[in-house]
Amino acid sequence: MTVSTHVLDASVGGPASGVAVMLSFLDSSGAWVAVESAETDGDGRHRFGAATGPGVYRLVFGTGAYFAARGVAAFYPEVTITFTVVDGHYHVPLLLSPFAYSTYRGS
Repeated sequence: MTVSTHVLDASVGGPASGVAVMLSFLDSSGAWVAVESAETDGDGRHRFGAATGPGVYRLVFGTGAYFAARGVAAFYPEVTITFTVVDGHYHVPLLLSPFAYSTYRGS
């Protein structure tokens, strides 16, 4: 099983490149364990190389730093998306603006 993401910046109408993103999983003791950290590429995408087994995962996006680097004030210093992996590939898009965001399970 694998996880990927695609971050789009609605305020500029294009991909959000250079957004820090960390994938973690929830272990049996209830602690979050880091799996992999990266930055989105020039197209706002990242495909995590780590294999993921069934369980609860989260993606944490460094949205505050992304907007600060562009001189834009933003409301959310980070966006955390928690989801359950059962089987297959999980694509988690993030549509971002300085004061709002949305997400869904992509394909």
